[in-house]
Amino acid sequence: MRLAGKVALITGAGSGIGRAAALRFAAEGAAVAVLDVAADAAAATAAQVGERGGRAVAVTADVSVAAQVTAAVAEAAAALGRIDVLYNNAGVGSSGSVADATEDDWHRAVAVNATGTFLVSRAVLAHMDGGSIVNQGSVAALVGVPAFAAYCAAKGAVVALTRSMAVDLAPRGVRVNVICPGTVYTPLMEPMLRARGDGDLAAGLARTVVKYPIGRLGTPEEIAAVALFLASDEASFLTGSVVTPDGGMTAV
Repeated sequence: MRLAGKVALITGAGSGIGRAAALRFAAEGAAVAVLDVAADAAAATAAQVGERGGRAVAVTADVSVAAQVTAAVAEAAAALGRIDVLYNNAGVGSSGSVADATEDDWHRAVAVNATGTFLVSRAVLAHMDGGSIVNQGSVAALVGVPAFAAYCAAKGAVVALTRSMAVDLAPRGVRVNVICPGTVYTPLMEPMLRARGDGDLAAGLARTVVKYPIGRLGTPEEIAAVALFLASDEASFLTGSVVTPDGGMTAV
């Protein structure tokens, strides 16, 4: 029960890593605000938390739209009383190198991955008295990934933002860290894997796995476990840290 008595807000919690984190945080005692751009997905995750004996509320927002974020965060705080933990997990992928990526792809990747992290963090701070913020980066922030220019840039911005936030928010008792996972098999990754396999998902998966010394991709539950640690008091001396659960990918 590492989050007993805490209130956590998780973005992008309608599926993948976000859903896994919502279930794990609730199992560890947290009341969870499940935020997602898809209302039905948020509701489904909240229902799963409830079925397992936890407490959750579903809220909806596009994290790149300030007014929606402010309203959703206020709704979550009103329902659950406050916010102690924020996991900025919402994200979108991208495609194309700097030579051929579209401007729309660039703007969407930056808006959701980087601006969304900023907007949700700003909104949550109005309801937070101490606590922990966990941002979702990527190994794409640390190494070059072919045909992934906008995503690499956006996640690199999240890492830099995390360090800035850690310095600014330490006097308020708020810790801020960033997780930079390797490839995790989620719906978000399937388009990238198919593209890497020239349309063949299995081939793309095989070409990706060879980059990982551990011999496989990560799971949403494994990343959720890292987020749980950073959110909990067990990580009380960590702030501004870049944590890389990547199966050894960046060690090669």
